[in-house]
Formats: sequence, structure tokens, C-alpha cells
Amino acid sequence: MPRLLVCWAWALVAALCCGTSDAFQQPVRRATALRMVASKEASSASSSPPAQTPPLSRSSTEELMKPAEPSRESAVLEAAYVQCEKITSVFAKTFYLGTKLMSEKQRRAVWAIYVWCRRTDDLVDGPRAMMNSNVMRADLAAWEARLYQIWEGKPQDSLDLALLDTKHLYPTLPIEPFCDMIQGMVMDTPDLGQDRYETWDDLYLYCYRVASTVGLMTLPVLGTAEGFTEEDAKGPAIALGIALQITNILRDVGEDAVRGRIYLPKEDLDKFGVSETQILNGVIDENYKNLVKFEIQRARDYYKEAERGVAMLAPSSRLSVQAAADMYGKILEKLEENDYDNFRKRAYVSKPEKFLSLPQSWMKVNAMN
Repeated sequence: MPRLLVCWAWALVAALCCGTSDAFQQPVRRATALRMVASKEASSASSSPPAQTPPLSRSSTEELMKPAEPSRESAVLEAAYVQCEKITSVFAKTFYLGTKLMSEKQRRAVWAIYVWCRRTDDLVDGPRAMMNSNVMRADLAAWEARLYQIWEGKPQDSLDLALLDTKHLYPTLPIEPFCDMIQGMVMDTPDLGQDRYETWDDLYLYCYRVASTVGLMTLPVLGTAEGFTEEDAKGPAIALGIALQITNILRDVGEDAVRGRIYLPKEDLDKFGVSETQILNGVIDENYKNLVKFEIQRARDYYKEAERGVAMLAPSSRLSVQAAADMYGKILEKLEENDYDNFRKRAYVSKPEKFLSLPQSWMKVNAMN
């Protein structure tokens, strides 16, 4: 399974708009391309484009420390959000269309968050990191330090500035899930990461870092209903990320085996009498089917916990979240229909099937009102 940001928050909106929650299934990892997009936007008013996103001067940074109404935003901040929009539209087309359902304030915020996640992913997959694990470790440490600088009001370039402004607009935006995502990226990389998980607790940590973190990042943007706090909604938000990532793992067992990766916990394999060799060779027997059934139920338990939190969200955010959970959950049904064969068959939910699930999601949400 390619490392996914599997950020359910991106899928939440895209699912409702375009009938898909696969915005990150085939991520294009080109750090240089991202810099080119940013540079192109930044150079629109200049005849000689810069090689990368230009750093901000001290005066520009101080001037833009406080958020302003759209009509009063400086040209620098406006250009920063334009860059974020462009990058999002290039690298996550479906998700980008989905953000059009949000208010201007919300969509600009999620563009800024998406771009930070994109840059983190590109940093891990860049040529410098691939050539030397020590270089990757140093780059990631510098990237995390830069993140803290953003939170301290010291952006290094215009893309950082957009995230800083988002932080000002949504003061409860926490830094912890951003840091946790960096650690999640490391877990899937050669040399520094791992390709086996001994226990469910080990895998849970991975799922949290690569999936649940984005739910926590975007929770302040999605908002909560009257009578609920973000703290109330955090548990279900984390649960949905776990559910989505387990679903991805189950769907992609065969693909991961080809890459020599096994995400299913060794303690579960031992419990059901399934060997690593059996998975690497794609052998399906009753033991293996029972293992997959067990993991499917685990995922559904987390979906159930996540659904409890939908009513805690602001009414305008509920349908997209419920729809994403329902649509993604159908992958598990497809896996069952395929007689638990995730080596030779793809558990695929078509766009028409996703659209047909929307009325059910709408009725669930309507019952919350």
C-alpha cells in the first residue's frame, strides 16, 4: 500500500461532491513540481520567475501576523492562498472540487492544511531523502522546527504564511497532529520505517499518525454543533481515521505483499494460524478468511464509534462526513462479496454505487436534526 495521507477530512468533502473518497489513492509525489506551481503563481506579477517560493521579508511577516477580512488582505497573503488553491487543484483534483462546497473561509483553510501535508509527503519522497536516510532524518527535523516557527508567527515562505493565517482564523488548530503526521510519514519509509507490525497497538499508532491526524487538523474548520466541543468530537474523529486506514490495509493486502509489506498485526496472524509466507504467496484458506473477517469487524467497530460523533459536528459538515464513512465502509462489503480475496480481486466501489448511497447518508443525518 503506497503511503497515504488517507486523510478522511479531504475525502469527507470530495465524497459528497464527486462520489469518491479516493482523493489520495494515487498521490503524485513531486516536490519539484510543487515548487514550480508555487513559483508560477508567485511570479505572475514579475517578468523573472523565482526558483522557489520566495521568503517573506520581516516587514511583510509583521504586517500579516493578524488575519484580515478578504477585502483588506494584503497582496502577499492573497497570493499565498492562490498558490495553495493552485497546488490543491493540480495534485488533488477531486478533493479540490469538493472544497467548493465549503465557505470561502473554510476552503482556504483546508487548502493551506492540504498543502502542508503535501509538502511533508514530498519531503519524505524527495530524491535527497531517498538517497540518504540521514539526510531524510535531518530534513524532517528541520521541517518540524519550521512548523513550530509557523505557530510562533515566523513563516519562512508564502505557503507557510497561509497556514499561519489559518491558525489565526482558527485559534484552536493544534500543532500536535501536524507533528504526529511527520512521524507517520517516517513509519512507511525505507531504513527509518517498518514493514511489519507486531501488535494491534503498533498498527493503531500508524493508523492514527497517517489518517486520524488530518481529522484533528480539520476539526476546527469543520466546526461543532451547539452543545458540543472540539474535545467531545476528537474521539470519533480519530476513530474514523482508524476505520478508513484499516479499510485501506484490508483492501491492499495483495499489493502490499508484492512490496514485501505486511500491515496486519503479527499477533492476529498467529491467532488465526496464518503465516507471513502465506500472505506473501497470496494463499487463501479458511484461516485467512477468518483473519480478514476479524479485521473487517474491527474496522466496523471503529466506523460505529465514528458515526456517534457525526451529530457533534456543525450541521453543515455532517452530510459530507457521514457520506464519506458510508461510502468507504462499502469497500468492506465488496471484500466480503469477493469471498475475502484481496490478492487477486480489487474491492472496488463504483461511482454510481457511491452516489446511490447518498440518500441513506442523508437520512441518517436528517434524523440527527
